[in-house]
Amino acid sequence: MKATRGRCLEGLEVYRVGGAVRDARLGWPTVDTDWVVVGATPEEMQRRGFRPVGRDFPVFLHPDTHEEYALARTERKSGHGYTGFEVHASPDVTLEEDLARRDLTINAMAETPEGELVDPYGGLQDLHARQLRHVSPAFIEDPLRVLRTARFLARYARLGFTIAEETRALMVELAASGELDHLVAERVWTETEKALGEADPAVYFRTLHECNALAVLMPELVEEAAALSEALARLARLPGDLPEEECPRWRWARLVEHLDDAQQATLAERLRLPRRYRDLGRQAALTRWLRYRSEPEADDVKAWLDGIDAWRREERVPPLLALLAVDAPALAERLERAWQAVSQIEPRELVAEGFRGGELGRELARRRRAILVQEFSGA
Repeated sequence: MKATRGRCLEGLEVYRVGGAVRDARLGWPTVDTDWVVVGATPEEMQRRGFRPVGRDFPVFLHPDTHEEYALARTERKSGHGYTGFEVHASPDVTLEEDLARRDLTINAMAETPEGELVDPYGGLQDLHARQLRHVSPAFIEDPLRVLRTARFLARYARLGFTIAEETRALMVELAASGELDHLVAERVWTETEKALGEADPAVYFRTLHECNALAVLMPELVEEAAALSEALARLARLPGDLPEEECPRWRWARLVEHLDDAQQATLAERLRLPRRYRDLGRQAALTRWLRYRSEPEADDVKAWLDGIDAWRREERVPPLLALLAVDAPALAERLERAWQAVSQIEPRELVAEGFRGGELGRELARRRRAILVQEFSGA
């Protein structure tokens, strides 16, 4: 990879850092490129046309490429949580000092614009050894690193990566320290949503469970060990033909479908879940309830359709039928036949027959139920 050159970079000591360096050596596609600038001041960056965007420390956007350029900095623990740090960014901070504050050695590599590797903490060796290892004991100062390490394992587990034993020990120590309690919900959810989009999302939750962090962050998931194991297995069983961007939401729904309404509500509130994740989790739970009825009857099916608001939100039905087909294909087929039949009943046709007001609603419900009874036993 070559840096974008230009007058704004002349005379600056610039290094490519982080994920772009790591993934290029793994043969993975790199989407974003981050840069560190050593020996510069914020004033100098702005004189060169860079636009400041950092709130907590000096980060700038390149005037042409819009890539991020951060001034080299160090951090010192001063409080709780991932925000409890004092940041020092000045021209005297070296590249090695900047890299030392990073979480894992594979993320603490840098590269000159000409492609020369700078690797003071053995990241390339750990990359070859397929190992996630912390850079320094300062790892324990940031509780978010427990989630990030679990997420990286979810991404790279299929490549044979493991977490170094000494790093696992620090993750366990962090989980026991109370520091996880100081993580804001939005940061926990951001890491979790990213993990749900990784190659092996179950690895993320399993890793958090193994270091006792899941019990702190999402205790509803660990109330029953067997239920957690079954939930993690479900993450690989999704409706077919889902767009890739929808997979995280459906994986979350599969993860929580066994939780009751109160548990789902508590978990959603704790994590500040987006509404679309909350809604699909509840719909998946209702679908699970129908699946586990010994022999669903017409009123059970109507309760499911009412519960997912199928009459007003008919677009919800096909993907939930596809979800049902993953574990109960015969039931899904019966339900699809019934849905196709009941959805053909048009209220305007009943109006044309003379039904009005409450009488219209009652007749509509009666005809729908009559069709459901034809497919499902029940009085």
